Amino acid sequence: MEHYINAFTDSFWGSVDWTWKSILFQVPWYINYFWGLILISLLIWGLEIYFPWRKQQSIFRKDFWLDGFYMFFNFFIFSIVISGFYKVLELGFADLGLSSKSLVMVDMSGLPLWIQLIVFFVVLDFVQWFTHILLHRYPFLWKFHKIHHSVKEMGFAAHLRYHWMENILYKPLKTLGVMVLGGFEPEQAYIVHFLAIAIGHLNHANIKLSWGPLKYLINNPVMHLYHHAYELPEGKYGVNFGISLSVWDYLFGTNYIPEDSGTIGLGFPGDEEVPKGFFRQIIYGLGKWGKARS
Repeated sequence: MEHYINAFTDSFWGSVDWTWKSILFQVPWYINYFWGLILISLLIWGLEIYFPWRKQQSIFRKDFWLDGFYMFFNFFIFSIVISGFYKVLELGFADLGLSSKSLVMVDMSGLPLWIQLIVFFVVLDFVQWFTHILLHRYPFLWKFHKIHHSVKEMGFAAHLRYHWMENILYKPLKTLGVMVLGGFEPEQAYIVHFLAIAIGHLNHANIKLSWGPLKYLINNPVMHLYHHAYELPEGKYGVNFGISLSVWDYLFGTNYIPEDSGTIGLGFPGDEEVPKGFFRQIIYGLGKWGKARS
């Protein structure tokens, strides 16, 4: 038991130390996710200001500051809190004889770096796309995902407004994807992480961007706006589940873009029940199960 406690505390304080050093510019710039998140956010917010899709929408849109706080809470504060638990879980699997090599299906270590990065990006994106479908499909998970869909005006910061319970689901599945690829992340995986942040911010931004023919490969604000649409096609519990890539939706028939005016209503039937404040939102869904969207 003692080695579990030590692992928890070491991981927790290690995460605190790393985040603090990031704030003080004491880690290399290319893995400084604190200032990287701020820089990407400011750049895309600037695009929203100068090239707004919905021109009537305020620069400081509805829930702008709430979503801004969510960005730092989910990306840093909660990651610090949960880091110790994941380390304990890792040790528990190790004690059972399970390691990162147990599920290896593809050993990428001998491949050129650029191929490693592409495969890493594509596999993790597919895992997140599939997980996203689960969040909409099952009542227990949808109850938490409602927080993200309670956004009524889209902007870059809405990207990281989500219930902390989603981390509990996403993180293990993403880790599983890494294990299948040989149990490692490429040394330059920071490229993938920063790219995913930028695309996610853009998808939620008040910018009309569809990438032309690349829309069938890369997710975009026009497509993702319909993911947040209040009214969905009859019989659907969700559409356009893509995270960074749209190709999965086109391949599996979950794509839906009937028009591109950007004027549709956002949310979901019954969204008035979602609390407006942060602290009530982070405990939302921990009681009675909700119903899957239908």
